[in-house]
Amino acid sequence: MILPIYLYGQPILRKTTEEIENSPELKQFIADMYETLTAAEGCGLAAPQVGKAWRLFVVDATELAEDYPECKDFKKTFINPEILELSEETCSYSEGCLSLPGISENVVRPVSLRIRYQDENFVEHEEEYSGFPARIIQHEYDHLEAHVFTDRISPIRKTLVRNKLAAIAKGKVGARYKYKKQ
Repeated sequence: MILPIYLYGQPILRKTTEEIENSPELKQFIADMYETLTAAEGCGLAAPQVGKAWRLFVVDATELAEDYPECKDFKKTFINPEILELSEETCSYSEGCLSLPGISENVVRPVSLRIRYQDENFVEHEEEYSGFPARIIQHEYDHLEAHVFTDRISPIRKTLVRNKLAAIAKGKVGARYKYKKQ
């Protein structure tokens, strides 16, 4: 089932998330998140973006493999993730977000990371990522920490996107996918 994506201004996007345990409905929820992600043509989706304050996000960047070879077969579920280490080396890249339609800004992020998480079967993993997969993980992880990518842009850029953010929060901006507004 395709879930509505919560747009900027929804309180759930600023709520601290909680660790989750395995449950019968969780598998279906994860399947719904992947279906929603595909329908919205995104590469990552966090539980708060579909109304749940859970420490869970899914990524599917396989379609980006032509431009970013490190994304080949990069389709994963991250449950109760914890970023253990971030590289000192950073890079800037333009990011967008399904919860902030029509806005993209350059965001500086570490180029690599080490993360511990559980997969959809609650098997624990500790892995390292670099390049575009590391950026996607950090972006989605931010949602679990009650942040959106515009929190990470310069004060001048924040001023320039303030009106766009206000329009989204007031429901004056739509999206090409199923969404929930105020």
